Parts: sequence; C-alpha cells; structure tokens
Amino acid sequence: MRYANLALRFALELAGLAAFGYWGFVAGSGLQLKVLLGLGTPVVAAVLWGLFAAPKAAVPMPGAAKLVFELLWFGAAAAALAFAGRLWLAAALVALYAVNRVLMYVWHQ
Repeated sequence: MRYANLALRFALELAGLAAFGYWGFVAGSGLQLKVLLGLGTPVVAAVLWGLFAAPKAAVPMPGAAKLVFELLWFGAAAAALAFAGRLWLAAALVALYAVNRVLMYVWHQ
C-alpha cells in the first residue's frame, strides 16, 4: 500500500505539471502566447519542484517549509485547472493530494 501511495504522489506531480500546461494553452490569447504559457509554465513549475520539493532537491527545505511549498505548488495547479474551467479536476487534484499527504505523514514517507 505504501508503494501505491508513492506512485500516487508521482502521478499527482505529473498531473500538476499537466494542469499548468493546460492552463497555459487555454489562458493565452494568440498562438504564440498559448505556446509560451503552455510550455513555459510547466517548465518553471518543474524547476521549482526540483529545486525545493524533490526527494533529492538542490535546496532541501525543512518539514514545515516544504509542506507550505507543496501546498502552494499543488494549490496553484488546482487554481490553474479552476481558471481553465475544469473545476471537477481541480477538486479531484486537491482531494487526492490531501489523502496522499495524510498517508505520507502517517507512513513517514
């Protein structure tokens, strides 16, 4: 079960990146801006995740700071989905993240 939770975590991270990309392609006006936002936003989000929240982060954060970063990152991904008109996907992302985070805490992952 613990490995399933880690797999869920990875899937949530990928879903967050997809959410940022989807928002970019929907939010932009004009092809150039859509491509820039649709490709650039997930790249920026991935770099931030790699720097601060990945298991082997370049700048490891202490527990509380990492939790705040995760809440902001996944919250921004959910907001991106909501602003793109995908409210049920945003709600699903938040709900799955909450379950995943609780299980990570309980299982010391």
